[in-house]
Amino acid sequence: MSLKTLEILEQIKSLTTDETVTLVKQIEATFDVDSSTPKFTRIEKLNLDDNQPQIQTEFDVLLVSVPADKKIALLKVIRTITGLGLKEAKDFVDSLPQVVQAQLNQEAAQTLKQQLEEVGAVVTLE
Repeated sequence: MSLKTLEILEQIKSLTTDETVTLVKQIEATFDVDSSTPKFTRIEKLNLDDNQPQIQTEFDVLLVSVPADKKIALLKVIRTITGLGLKEAKDFVDSLPQVVQAQLNQEAAQTLKQQLEEVGAVVTLE
């Protein structure tokens, strides 16, 4: 703090309770502020938000693995979902784990997961 601020603070400490109340009222009137209700700073608001449980609203559908005997059926589904060609879909499936689609809402992610699991794939939502 500056020397001037420290001097003012020392002067305020020497006031009586009534004088302090009057001073606060005068400061409120002069600077158009209200000291009766606490105002959250931006950082305090962010900290409050951090304490709230976060609800995930977007999901990535991650294809983890597929049994070898189900690979052809999965390739068909992957081609339909992604629009990839046969070679690209094969490369995609050969390099698991892979994100099939990202940032889907929960319903769309669950539907896609179910489609992939129906052909024997192991899928997770992240």
